[in-house]
Amino acid sequence: MKWNEVKIETASEAVEAVANILMEAGASGVAIEDSLDVANFQSDQYGEILDKEMITTLKEGAYVAAYFPETIFLPELLPAIKQEVAKLPEYGLAIGKNEVTVSEVAEENWATAWKKYYHPVRLSRYLTIVPSWEQYKPQHADEKIITLDPGMAFGTGTHPTTRLTLQALEVTLRGGETVLDVGTGSGVLSIASKYLGAKEVHAFDLDDVAVQAAQENMDLNPIANDVQVSANDLLKAVDTQADVIVANILADIILLMIPDAWRLLKQTGTLIVSGIIEEKKAMILEAMEQQGFEVDQIFQQKDWYAILLKKPEEE
Repeated sequence: MKWNEVKIETASEAVEAVANILMEAGASGVAIEDSLDVANFQSDQYGEILDKEMITTLKEGAYVAAYFPETIFLPELLPAIKQEVAKLPEYGLAIGKNEVTVSEVAEENWATAWKKYYHPVRLSRYLTIVPSWEQYKPQHADEKIITLDPGMAFGTGTHPTTRLTLQALEVTLRGGETVLDVGTGSGVLSIASKYLGAKEVHAFDLDDVAVQAAQENMDLNPIANDVQVSANDLLKAVDTQADVIVANILADIILLMIPDAWRLLKQTGTLIVSGIIEEKKAMILEAMEQQGFEVDQIFQQKDWYAILLKKPEEE
């Protein structure tokens, strides 16, 4: 069988959204080549990607490549894909050049074409993400290994928004908490929450592809085998009271979940939101304060922000 590669040149901040659009269109896997990988490598205080030679030579922007079997008729899919990507600026995401190219990939190459982009990377003091096919030994006793299969849809979780969210979880979780992970994607935040001591974790995503990918990644990490993964529209109709709610999603989508997050958080509970670019930070802070949340900490990496908020005790 032959495979077709659809490659979209976009902006770094849009890579996860573009990857999701391609997977929803029926792609069998995605690869992300991001110019920010070099910047992250140079500024990473915790460690480094093990194979530096594989890091992209892009100077700006990013490529998101998706692989479709020849049985899928791309001329029918491409207009819808382009239309969905073109909508991303409505959610505050720049899409850069937004150029699409299509090429054939030999059968013997397609399954491993994207693997060259992914290698173990230490994201925080305690957490290291390792692709499922890599061999890796912890560098110290406290290092926790999160095993992911990036080919399932959502990369290795090394995007700045994920890094920031993991750092926020590290300073929040003390053990025994109930956590709600909204827009779980690969499931990396749920797995990390279990490693950091959470007792009960519920992971939600609107997309069935993401739910399946997250569940398969939970299965790769025995510590997360009791995480409950389900399809849901943000926190609608959820009734589980939580100590911590975490959401690494688009800023405009975060706005939609604020009332439900307030409803479900226990008193003195913590809300962690990420995926916020500079232009959207003030909007999110204003909406959170209007709801009654108090800002505890703000985490930043370049133009991206994660915000840690508290639900105060009732007077």
